Amino acid sequence: MKIWLINHYAVPPQYYPLARPSLFAKNLIKMGHNVTIIAASTVHNSESENLIKSKEKVKKIIDDGIPYVLINCTPYQGNGLNRVRNILDFSKNLPKVLDMLEKPDVIVSTTFDPFTCYAGIKYARKYGITAIAEIADLWPEVLIVYNKMNLKNPLIRYLRNIEKKIYTQADRVVFTAAGEYEYIIEQGWEKELPKSKFGYINNGIDIELFDYNKEHFITPDPDLENDELFKVVYTGSIRKVNNVGGILEVAKNITDKRIKFLIWGGGDELNSLKKRSEDENIHNVVFKGKVEKKYIPYITSKADLNYAHNQPSPMFKYGISFNKIFDYLAAGKPILCDFKCNYNPVLMGNAGLSVDSANPHDIAVQIEKFVDMDRIEYEAFCEAARNTAKEYDFKILTEKLVNIIDDCR
Repeated sequence: MKIWLINHYAVPPQYYPLARPSLFAKNLIKMGHNVTIIAASTVHNSESENLIKSKEKVKKIIDDGIPYVLINCTPYQGNGLNRVRNILDFSKNLPKVLDMLEKPDVIVSTTFDPFTCYAGIKYARKYGITAIAEIADLWPEVLIVYNKMNLKNPLIRYLRNIEKKIYTQADRVVFTAAGEYEYIIEQGWEKELPKSKFGYINNGIDIELFDYNKEHFITPDPDLENDELFKVVYTGSIRKVNNVGGILEVAKNITDKRIKFLIWGGGDELNSLKKRSEDENIHNVVFKGKVEKKYIPYITSKADLNYAHNQPSPMFKYGISFNKIFDYLAAGKPILCDFKCNYNPVLMGNAGLSVDSANPHDIAVQIEKFVDMDRIEYEAFCEAARNTAKEYDFKILTEKLVNIIDDCR
């Protein structure tokens, strides 16, 4: 089959570590399919980086054996007006760019914004191409929950209309969180959108690549090599949305001197949190800075406990698809989640524990229990983590995608 993967942010992962589209593409190509990723030329969460340096509207590249078609869009930083322009640029120009390419058999169109996804689905319907909608974010629900926008807001009503068109016009819909069909029921759409139309493919991990990187990309670090420490590792962006400051509060409640929090990542809150830890004499937290993705397998595998930290969210009732969860699982070490969540892969796989309370003291108590945990119990978590990761290997996830495509052709 000839397959297009349309995803606004899916530049090659060395620029922005969104591995899902590239890992799908790699495995689909190995299975004999002809795959092209179509994305904006801009790099999300960068300093306005654009992979098209000239005025050309489209650029074709091949990266790691994967063909990409990049559409030139307005560079942006943060969530200001230029990001809105960037989103509209991509969805507006997408049909014209697609007309330049040989038509595929299948289009998989992703909702990191609804305009892009709908443009891809609409294009597929126009030309009789099999249309798969991949729902990475529930729009406009994320605006209602995180931006406190009113249901009666004209923008919300407009986006809800687009959202429903995506669901009704796609041949199949793929959710990335296990409980998201419950959202369809909440909207009262289940009669016209039966559960049989929906599939579920979470994010995952390339186990083979993870193991290779763990062995070949080692980051020397005295804390990681110190067997006298109990190393609690967090990896991820250090931005307001991730509430990494909450980890400092947990660390202040730790009484066991063997425990040390090792935080890898960068972001606009890094310097302020480093200063805060110094000002408040929080000596059991070390900010290690940002590293390339290829070093994460070694870091997480050297942890004694990998820490899945986040702010509580109403969206978690549908499940989660955090990429870091799968890095943690593949590391084969226990995982602690400090947020309430349904359909949590960690808990479903018995790969760790969760503290539903956001109270820092309660989280600290649970972390301290891991330090002196019975070795058999501890090793059981380790084995379960690794076994769960294998269930989310992208070879398996790609087979699921192909089965969904085949089912509607």
